[in-house]
Amino acid sequence: MMDWTTSHYRYLARQLSRHTLLYTEMVTTGALIHGDTPRFLRHNSEEYPLALQLGGSNPKELAHCAALAEQYGFDEVNLNVGCPSDRVQNNMIGACLMAHPDKVAEGVRAMIAATSLPVTVKHRIGIDGRESWDDLCEFIEKVSGAGCRTFIVHARIAVLEGLSPKENRNVPPLKYDWVYRLKARYPHLEIIINGGIRTFAECREHLEHTDGVMLGREAYHNPWLLAGVDSEFFGQPMPVQSRHDALRAVLPFIQDELDRGVYLSHISRHLMGLFLGQPGGRQFRRYISENAHKPGSGLEVIEQAMARVPEPADSVTDSAIVSA
Repeated sequence: MMDWTTSHYRYLARQLSRHTLLYTEMVTTGALIHGDTPRFLRHNSEEYPLALQLGGSNPKELAHCAALAEQYGFDEVNLNVGCPSDRVQNNMIGACLMAHPDKVAEGVRAMIAATSLPVTVKHRIGIDGRESWDDLCEFIEKVSGAGCRTFIVHARIAVLEGLSPKENRNVPPLKYDWVYRLKARYPHLEIIINGGIRTFAECREHLEHTDGVMLGREAYHNPWLLAGVDSEFFGQPMPVQSRHDALRAVLPFIQDELDRGVYLSHISRHLMGLFLGQPGGRQFRRYISENAHKPGSGLEVIEQAMARVPEPADSVTDSAIVSA
């Protein structure tokens, strides 16, 4: 979710669900240690609960960044062992680490020693060359032996040779049953399932076998899905009743960002999916696309775009989610 789950998207997501745990985009340890640390860790307090996702493999660097996560107020620190891109592989980051469970365990152990925050791991069910059930169990056992209790499992292998990152999100087949088997084999661990999940009906089915569900691209492209989460899974009322109300709640935040010198187009691109599948939704996206990049563009662009969408009463149902 690099360049997707930025603070600008997360602020919108939080208007739609008060209880969903949100994750940052992956930030490498090198960027945090040698780059502009405050810029990479900047977030709004309204985004909580919020987890910082790290990319890295050096135990000392991971420990340092885990301590930074606590210092900056995050609620969890997560190690990414699932990203398949060539760029991160070359730095021993992401899915390639599944071939080195001892190294992951060493990093997790160092992170746990450096922070009181929960330390979690997001990973694949395997990679090319290490894609057997026994390989997966070895990974889980070594990393849990280092103290990790929560595993977020993308139910696909990552093919590091021959597939692009985009293809790795779709081509390897989903094996949800493997994640179910992990929970059955390791009932003392928290096992959260991820990969290709789009509807509440699918979430309910997965929750029969696992402890939680992570949504990625579906929640980004169709953020209104999140508006039903609090009532469906947490027994709490919906925080907003319409897409328009959600967007209006984001306007003061957008103005604050504009006042900081952020270009509107850098913010508005994360709003494009809010009216997906709705009458006027295409006009909403087109107006923003044609105007947000212009010099001096401000809130009036968002307001004019929103005016192109009628305000029917929204209801969050599985059918609405699928069609959106």
